[in-house]
Amino acid sequence: MRSGVIAQKVGMTRIFNDAGEHVPVTVLKMDHCQVVAQRTEAKNGYTAVQLGVGTVKVKNVSKAQRGHFAVAHVEPKRKMAEFRVAPENLIDVGAEITAEHFLPGQLVDVTGTSIGKGFAGAMKRWNFGGLRATHGVSVSHRSHGSTGNRQDPGKVFKNKKMAGHLGDERVTTQNVKVVKVDVDRGLIMIRGSVPGSKGGWVLVRDAVKHAMPKDAPKPAALRKAAGHVSEEAVKS
Repeated sequence: MRSGVIAQKVGMTRIFNDAGEHVPVTVLKMDHCQVVAQRTEAKNGYTAVQLGVGTVKVKNVSKAQRGHFAVAHVEPKRKMAEFRVAPENLIDVGAEITAEHFLPGQLVDVTGTSIGKGFAGAMKRWNFGGLRATHGVSVSHRSHGSTGNRQDPGKVFKNKKMAGHLGDERVTTQNVKVVKVDVDRGLIMIRGSVPGSKGGWVLVRDAVKHAMPKDAPKPAALRKAAGHVSEEAVKS
């Protein structure tokens, strides 16, 4: 198990493959994705790496966070997240992960916050069919209908599908394919859609339901100090 990455959703477009077929893709941008801290079994009880991406003004960072970034010798980050990793896949603090971390054709899981749609009715929220158009039904054609039983049990059960808040929740889309990777611009192009709106942050990991490619870089594809990307896996 190796680390994932944090990326920002740029939007959707399409690219053409070698056969001339157009493929709809979502473009994700990695903005200086660096390791900010490590979590070890001896000190924290589990093994993980804490990543940070983006930039933020120092005046907008709390004093505690400034100290946290100062220890890692990295600039303040806009978004941070932890990824559980195997002990042999720990990455040094300050190392920058590049888009070459994922290979074209690889399947990944993408986690993000879905677009909030506010208060929605049962037909939009749960795909209910609604009531009849005539035969005694008036005004309430799009209502969800009865929600309970009789005197026994005399209540509405919890988790009953009803109208309510829709969207704005953590969603994971599994087994989406990486179509193309642009290392120079830090772009990952994924087939189809991923959760979230434009500008939202998403977490990209190796798919848990499919084997990772054998030639995937371990522990990660890291950028060298001179600014070049290593061709082989960087050993920890």
